[in-house]
Formats: sequence, C-alpha cells, structure tokens
Amino acid sequence: MAGRTVHSAIILLATGNLLALLSDVIIKWQGTAGEFPVLQFIFMRVMVAVLVLLPLWRHLDGRAAFRGTGVHVLRAHIGLAGISCMAIALTTLPLATANALFYATPLLVMVLAVLLFGERVTGLSLLAVVSGFAGILVILRPVEISWAALSGLGAALALATNALLVRKLPSTQSTVHKLFLMHLYAVPAAFALMLWEGAAWDWRMLVAAAGSAVFILGYNATVLLAYRHVAANQVTSAEYTGLIWAVLFGWWWFGEVPGIWFFLGTTLIVSPLIALGIVERRRVRCQVTTDISPIRAK
Repeated sequence: MAGRTVHSAIILLATGNLLALLSDVIIKWQGTAGEFPVLQFIFMRVMVAVLVLLPLWRHLDGRAAFRGTGVHVLRAHIGLAGISCMAIALTTLPLATANALFYATPLLVMVLAVLLFGERVTGLSLLAVVSGFAGILVILRPVEISWAALSGLGAALALATNALLVRKLPSTQSTVHKLFLMHLYAVPAAFALMLWEGAAWDWRMLVAAAGSAVFILGYNATVLLAYRHVAANQVTSAEYTGLIWAVLFGWWWFGEVPGIWFFLGTTLIVSPLIALGIVERRRVRCQVTTDISPIRAK
C-alpha cells in the first residue's frame, strides 16, 4: 500500500510540474507574440486566481479569516515581484534555461533557512548549495549574465522566501485559505502597477492570463495531494520532471535546442538535491526500523 501511495504521489508531482510548465509556456508565448504588457497580464492572473478560489469559501477558517495578515501581505507582494521576474526571464531566455534558474529555489531555501532560522547544514547540504550555484554559473556563463538571467534568479529567490514564510502562517488555515489571502492581498498592488504601466487594456490577454492562473492553481493542488500522505523526501525528486517538460516544450513549441552547458549545469544543480532526498529517505527508513524493532522483539 505504501508503495502505491508513493507511486501515486510521483505521478501527481509529474502532472503538477507539467501544469506549471504549461503556465510558463503561456507566458513565453505571450511575450513572443508581440507587445506584452506584463503588469496588466499579472493583474489579470491575480484576479482570475481570486475568482477561481472564491467558490471554495467552505475551506476558509472563519474564526481565523484574517489571522497572520502581516505575513500574508508580505508573501503577496514578494509573490508579485517573483511573478514579474519570472515573466521577464521566460520572455527573454530559452524556456529550459529559465526553468533551470527557477530550480535554484531549493538551494536558496537551504541558505535562507540557515540565515533566518539557524538550521544546521550537513556536508551533503553544503555540497548541494556549492554545486547548485556552480551549475547556475555554468548555464549562464559570466559573459552571458544579463537582466533576464538575474530576473530568473530573482524569481527563485521570491519562491524560496515565500516557501520559508509559510512557517509563519497560522497552522489552522488550509492551503486554499492561504492561497486565497495571498492572491487577495496582491490585488491592490497589482492594480496600481498595471495603472503605472499605462498599457491599453487588452481583453485578448484575459484567456491567456486565466489559463496561466488555472494551471498554477492546479500545480498547487497536485502538490497538496502528493504530500498529504507521503514524506517530502520520498518523492521530491519527481519535481525535477519539470526540466524534462521544459526541454521538450522548448524544442517543440519554440524551436529551442539546449546546448551542452545547459545539461552540464542542470546536472550540477539537480544531482546533489536528488542525493539529499535519497539520504533522507534512508534515514527515515532506518529510524522507522529502530522504532518498531522492540515491538517485533516482543
């Protein structure tokens, strides 16, 4: 039964990463189709997300409806900055390269967890961070670092920061509750940024923005279901199937063929993180065996 659960979680994560990649494809397609008012697109996407989540009001905790407002507001605005950086990276970099930069998120989570929460770093964790940043440099190469590349890293930093800030949110609030408040609090700033951009309103973008929002919410739903009954370290390596989707869609849709530097850099980023997951999985299994061995002895 446990094996089936892990297998199902892996399928969910692979499906979820495909949904997230489809959102990336929509953003990149918008950027290559002509003039792209990014901030207007982001406002539309935020509004669609709020409207999609609104019918799920039963999952909101009425007794703690606005608890943790300060953290929710902070996450909302960091999220807006992250989406903006992500849009810049996706519309100016190859799809696979941009996604490889986004996978710096786990590395940044480890670094920020040490700086902000004083977490301990193992030798393998340190190796993962060093190897990961080396992989980023290999993909970008110093002569090719640009605002687009820095935007990709900015998106990863925003994702990592928001991931850690989840720890500061009320535990009684459901995932739907947290997602709803995050998008709701982002509406005023997204609207103000859209006005500042000053682009003419384009209803044709609404379909693309809606698709992007729905795909990202679908990704969040699959992550929630995947990690409900399975430890993260058992299946988190399935998250990296997103890079496979990125290479395939970049080649098929945009005619992008990654070079050797991409594959070498991606290997440096992903391999230590997968190794961390394997080591942690073995540690948990050993702990479970130790805990139940006295019972078996009886």
